[in-house]
Amino acid sequence: MRFSNAFLDEIRDRVSISDVIGKRVTWDRRKTNVSRGDYWACCPFHGEKSPSFHCEDRKGRYHCFGCGVSGDHFRFLTDLEGLSFPEAVQQIADLAGVAMPQPDREAEQREKERMGLVEVMEMAARFFEDQLQTPAGAKARAYLRDRGLTGRTIETFRLGYAPESRNALKEYLAGKGVPKEAIEACGLVVHGPDIPVSYDRFRDRIMFPILSLREKVIAFGGRAMSPDAPAKYLNSNETELFHKGSVLYNHARARKAIQTAGTVIAVEGYMDVIALHQAGIENAVAPLGTALTENQFDLLWRMTPQPVLCFDGDGAGIRAANRAADLALPFIKPERTVRFALLPDGKDPDDLVRHEGRAPFDKVMAGARPLAEMIWNREVQGANFETPESRAALEARLRQVTAAIADEDVRRHYQQDMRDRLNAFFRPPQRQGGTFAGNRQGRGGGRGAPQGNAGPSGISDRLARSALVRGAQELPALRESVLALTVVNHPGLLFSDYDEIAIIEYENRDLQRLWSALLGIAGSVGARLERDRLLEELEAAGFDALLKGLEQQIRNSRLWTATAEAAPEDAREGYLQALALHKRTRALLWQRRELERELAVSTEEGDDERVPQILRALQEVQMETVRMENQEAIIEGFGVLSGRVKGPAGK
Repeated sequence: MRFSNAFLDEIRDRVSISDVIGKRVTWDRRKTNVSRGDYWACCPFHGEKSPSFHCEDRKGRYHCFGCGVSGDHFRFLTDLEGLSFPEAVQQIADLAGVAMPQPDREAEQREKERMGLVEVMEMAARFFEDQLQTPAGAKARAYLRDRGLTGRTIETFRLGYAPESRNALKEYLAGKGVPKEAIEACGLVVHGPDIPVSYDRFRDRIMFPILSLREKVIAFGGRAMSPDAPAKYLNSNETELFHKGSVLYNHARARKAIQTAGTVIAVEGYMDVIALHQAGIENAVAPLGTALTENQFDLLWRMTPQPVLCFDGDGAGIRAANRAADLALPFIKPERTVRFALLPDGKDPDDLVRHEGRAPFDKVMAGARPLAEMIWNREVQGANFETPESRAALEARLRQVTAAIADEDVRRHYQQDMRDRLNAFFRPPQRQGGTFAGNRQGRGGGRGAPQGNAGPSGISDRLARSALVRGAQELPALRESVLALTVVNHPGLLFSDYDEIAIIEYENRDLQRLWSALLGIAGSVGARLERDRLLEELEAAGFDALLKGLEQQIRNSRLWTATAEAAPEDAREGYLQALALHKRTRALLWQRRELERELAVSTEEGDDERVPQILRALQEVQMETVRMENQEAIIEGFGVLSGRVKGPAGK
């Protein structure tokens, strides 16, 4: 019997090719990279001692570099086991849990009709492309030029224009012999029992063709040219070809680009995808005008185990990111999660790369946050946990959120991670001799502390007590106090390099709240913000005691660059040095956590070769941590050299 392409695509997509082949070969552990879906084995088609048989889940293909065989799921079974093609299809369908189609003429007729609809959609796409180049499309061409799109980009994405007419497309297709029923089945016209005469669905809109994985036009998105249009963006309605929640814009191109990019980036809109592509970032996709759906998450995970979800940094973007986190959480598994990249407030990917190039966007991607961190930050952001009841409520919420994770192992690790965060968050300050532990009172303070013994994870006691991991349990680390107070005393710094400064992440919970409030004030006042106004609003928000504590900490350390009296050039110099130290410290913290996760996995798997390597790497992190702590101990020297204070021009 003949199988439809749709059916074959469905069962291929539901079953990874490594699952089919892995039942018949043994993967080589050294060359195989499971997280990337990249597998190697000795070829089952010819005898060999070293693995030259390669299989890649993202492509759904295998190839032997020794004997040259290659193919897909079905070819592997027909060639290796001598199955007929229908028998191979039956095996894959059974693995996918999909019932085999019943051979009947009606199904074959529907498939024929479906392919006919694809041809109609292709004709419509060409019509829109041609219309863009006519005098009627001049306004649309000007809009695309103003958005910075080149002719090559417009051609690559096959952008077009739907003229301001109720019948232009309908009459064009009818003139090509396309029956009325096919035009309606494609969703190209609005029709129904209560509509006497059907009319074009898309009118006076820039048209974005939406392609299937086979790069066939299956739907359109249209951006209104008139500001009075009821909907700025309009998508095709659901059809035999198109199910909005199961399609990603630019899916086919992004899947190819992943081979070099390594991951996929989900952004919010068509123009974001296109602008990124023009800037050289070709691995971006977008949902179709709505929030990501469960099916779309599944498409992302089929491409890469750790897609990055990119959202605008404004309130709406953060709310959308939190909704995406909640949707993804039940479905994460080992080697299957998401990361979140939040853009500077008020910017979207299109704005960022069009005005500043790709470098700032790459920087945002490099700082993408894990799902666990997004969940934690959402639950603690801006809240007050001064009472036992409020702390208990936080713990209950975190327990409820993590309970949604279906995978038992991942759920257990998330629950442990949240317990660890809670313990650090609520641990009371440790006092030693009337001062807060970890805050040095002299230039060389803390250098003579004993090293201690390595714990079960291979980390020394000193590292466990360091500023890297003590979190928010004490007064802020000196570098964090410098970063926050310098901006409070010199608000101009914030606006001189807003994108860099606004995304600073603090370990100390009080500074997290202060920073959130400060950015909110800065956003409402703008570049005219002055120190006195900022202090007044921060004090009104309840940060008076914290600010006084920071001021005292800074003055005790003689760190004059962070004070209000420092000359602007000295304040900036001291700030940049503290920022560089902070970034390196955060990087060490992240490196340590990743190594500890690797150590836990390797220990559980009994990988005797990998465990010593990880322990050596952890020891190197420990040594670097000690060096950074010593550097932090002399951070007060940043201000000692400066005798300058603000002159009249600096006030």
